[in-house]
Amino acid sequence: MAKYFGTNGARGTFQQLSPELVMKLSQAIGLYFNKGKILLARDGRLTGETLKHAAVSGLLSVGCTVVELGMVSSPTAEYMVRKLNADGLIIITASHNPPEWNGLKVVDSEGIAISKERGGEIEKLMDGIEIAGWDKTGKLRSHEGSAEEHIEEILGHIDVDKVKKKKPKIVLDCGNGMASVIAPKLFSSMGCEVIPLNSHVDGTFPGRPSEPTEANVKEMLALVKETKADAGIAWDGDADRVVFADEKGNFVIGDKVFALCVILKLKEKKGKVVSTVATSLAIEEIARKNGAEVVYTKIGAPYLSEAVAKGAVIGGEEVGGIIFPEISFAKEGLFASAKIVEALCTKSLSEWLKEIPEYRNIKEKVPADEAKAKKMITAAKKYAEENKLDYVDIDGIKINYENSWVIIRPSGTEAYVRIFAEAKTAEEAKELIKKHEKIVSGE
Repeated sequence: MAKYFGTNGARGTFQQLSPELVMKLSQAIGLYFNKGKILLARDGRLTGETLKHAAVSGLLSVGCTVVELGMVSSPTAEYMVRKLNADGLIIITASHNPPEWNGLKVVDSEGIAISKERGGEIEKLMDGIEIAGWDKTGKLRSHEGSAEEHIEEILGHIDVDKVKKKKPKIVLDCGNGMASVIAPKLFSSMGCEVIPLNSHVDGTFPGRPSEPTEANVKEMLALVKETKADAGIAWDGDADRVVFADEKGNFVIGDKVFALCVILKLKEKKGKVVSTVATSLAIEEIARKNGAEVVYTKIGAPYLSEAVAKGAVIGGEEVGGIIFPEISFAKEGLFASAKIVEALCTKSLSEWLKEIPEYRNIKEKVPADEAKAKKMITAAKKYAEENKLDYVDIDGIKINYENSWVIIRPSGTEAYVRIFAEAKTAEEAKELIKKHEKIVSGE
């Protein structure tokens, strides 16, 4: 069982994910990747510089070659793994977490993120680390221009002439995160009129919190209306998640961003769609209409990556993380947004959204330690079995009803049990949450 690795890498505050721990984890990661060529990238968090040096020391001390990419988005770093024929990648980022957090996201040579289970294998190596001899330590070098190479790759999959002809006006809320170093350049290169917001890197996230929830991106929503823009786009801290605003300034949740990307992808190419058990039933409907199969995974980017790599045309999750295998097996908040902006040259975002079946999703969380979480999951499963309900237990338990579902699962990062429900209306979803809270609490 992994002690440090969670759903997607190791995360914690500076006191929890200390430089000493990062060095030891990096040594083990270096051994896991057979002392090979390891790429190293980071986001703009204030502790990133310190942890970068700790990671470099750990990797070099066991004999790895380290290639520093500098401050780049996670999708950029993950794209570069196969481009530079690397054996692995460490990204020092805490993604959408608060500024006092940081983390290590680890990716293998195929560009597949390391899961909690594989992270446990890395942790076992921490017990018997042997550093290299004085004449066998690793080499350090840097690679400049990753963002430009990533932009060039994205543009190769976009009808740039179509976008330049339409010249859509787009508000880009970079959230003071890593979208700042690539998004304005990318959308300008596509021919958009760009209105940047929170577009300088600042690890304190002064413009808004790094998670792009509706409450956090209100300034972007207002700016879309004020400037009469065609859309607004907002990313999380490392730019792997994306949400939108339509031309009326209405918030477009990550679930719908993924659903729209599935519509666009299946128009181009038929094939399997990979999604987590917490993703909207809208994906199932869209896939069915297009003769496509949906493959479900546990919640978490590594599980999505692994499943997409087995053969799918697209993968994604409900928070707006979308994988396009033609670019990489990473959640691609930049390519996803570029594809949607390309689609806006055909019709408005609000018109595109009418093609997505309507469902409402409600999320709650209940404080619970590991023992309590197990009891709650057991109670939910017992209820499903006794009532002969359709359920899936690959990640907590998901109980399927007609046109609705509820999930009860332990958080991968916090001492909570998360209860998600989806139905045709918000009222029905709220009722499902209430009902199942009572069931799992023993009331």
